[in-house]
Amino acid sequence: MRLRRIVLGGFRAHGRSEIEFGDGVNLIFGPNGVGKTNILEAIHYLCLTKSFLAVQDQYVLNRDAEYFEVIGEFEGEQRAELSARTAFVPGEGKRIFINGAPLDRLADVVGMMPLVVFAPDDYVITAGGPEERRRFLNNILSQARPSYMEDLWVYRRALKQRNELLAQYQRLRMPPPDELLESWDNELARAGARVIWQRLDFLRNFDRYLENAYATMAHVVERPSITYSTSIDVSDDVDAAGVESRFGRRINERRRRDTDLGRTGDGPHRDELVFELNGMDVRRFASQGQHRTFGMALKLAQYFYLHDRLDETPILLLDDIFDHLDAGRTEAVLELLNSDRIGQSILTSTRSQPFTEQLDFDGDRNRLLEIRERGRAPVRVSS
Repeated sequence: MRLRRIVLGGFRAHGRSEIEFGDGVNLIFGPNGVGKTNILEAIHYLCLTKSFLAVQDQYVLNRDAEYFEVIGEFEGEQRAELSARTAFVPGEGKRIFINGAPLDRLADVVGMMPLVVFAPDDYVITAGGPEERRRFLNNILSQARPSYMEDLWVYRRALKQRNELLAQYQRLRMPPPDELLESWDNELARAGARVIWQRLDFLRNFDRYLENAYATMAHVVERPSITYSTSIDVSDDVDAAGVESRFGRRINERRRRDTDLGRTGDGPHRDELVFELNGMDVRRFASQGQHRTFGMALKLAQYFYLHDRLDETPILLLDDIFDHLDAGRTEAVLELLNSDRIGQSILTSTRSQPFTEQLDFDGDRNRLLEIRERGRAPVRVSS
């Protein structure tokens, strides 16, 4: 998948900006505060319906605009031409249009234009709380498997309803009626088991992608690994039916405790990914450099996993990450971006070096785009 052109209207710092991209490395550079990251954020909206900065839609709206819209023209292996439009109007919400037709559900666009983002905040995936690792896992699987997003949605709905029921009767200081709770228990077990099983199935294949990516990023020989930590026993490669049976039994065993707490304590919404290097827990013992390397390896592994899993090559976004890399890792990343292993990439930086020293921007494949004033569209320049 390649993004040919994007138009931003009323989006963050951009009143109206139009940008054209090449098939290879596209470097957007300029001083801080001129709107470089906003462009990557807009691309993320087109592909995944939201910002990668975890902000609400109303905060993306330009203060002088009544609404925002982002329009993108894509070209892919399976879809020769694809037009996407995201529009948000306060009080009316957000709509997604593909080739001019509105989508009934925003989630239907996820995976259509696969995308991977490298950002400085990726550090939280390895160093932050379990929710950061679950978010990373959900991002990959939602793009790779449409059924996963549906199962996750059903699970979250059942979890919300069950928690509301538990909280309501906790306030009344009495247990909820068995027939009411059992209906949500059963749906929670079915959908939750599908979520857990798909996560386990994914991780069985993802290990090799992570090992290869870490070897690309690191100068030392360390073996990365991922373990899925859940409240049920999955150590014997249990199948999907077995996961449902065990999760259902766990819910039943913990019903009294959940009733006392007024919420559901176990399930995929509380599960954890444990990252290790040579058997060492990354979150607890890794150095800052190891955290950075592991986080980048995870995103690189995500890219190649989606590349192999889907019919379309992902677009790769890198938001101002090179200031956090040493010379060796910078060179390794740029060599990779310039190789035939990576499709289109879009980078942001405050300066054009060291990119112009290692990459050729004289042709149409790689493009050098400079933003000189806040909210202005980048101007294409020669290296």
